[in-house]
Amino acid sequence: MNLTEPYKGHAGVEYIFEYSDADSFSEIETTGRCKQTYAVCFYDNQMVIGYGGAKKSWGLIGGTIEKGETLEQTLRREIKEESNMEILSFMPIGYQKVIDTRDNSFIYQLRYVAIVKPFGPFVSDPADAITEIKLIDPKDYKKYFDWGKIGDRIMERALELKSQLK
Repeated sequence: MNLTEPYKGHAGVEYIFEYSDADSFSEIETTGRCKQTYAVCFYDNQMVIGYGGAKKSWGLIGGTIEKGETLEQTLRREIKEESNMEILSFMPIGYQKVIDTRDNSFIYQLRYVAIVKPFGPFVSDPADAITEIKLIDPKDYKKYFDWGKIGDRIMERALELKSQLK
């Protein structure tokens, strides 16, 4: 499924988000344009969300790919740092192409579904980006964030694919 939505950034910059379902990121992984990995994480049938970031709001757990990291290394590191949880299994949901309308430059943001378990209680994110985590019923996610049609599709696909993970 492909979806397109306009988005206005913090500084008033207008972007176009083009979302596509994906079973693999192999076609875009080597472009050098993959900048983020985020996951819809599930622990005991509850969804893990984090509070913080630049917007000081609730959202998925994940973050920026660091130089020399693979996509999997980034995902595992970010989930551990931001929620103190270990990924037991994961798979791609899809990706978002984020187009800057000022110059038509673009990056990719990757979305996964993951089954996780805590290493222990969440204390703090080393980068201080996430200040609190919460386990919620996945059907209640819109009480915490609403990302329009693209967010709805990400959640729908995460719930579909979750049953394939062990």
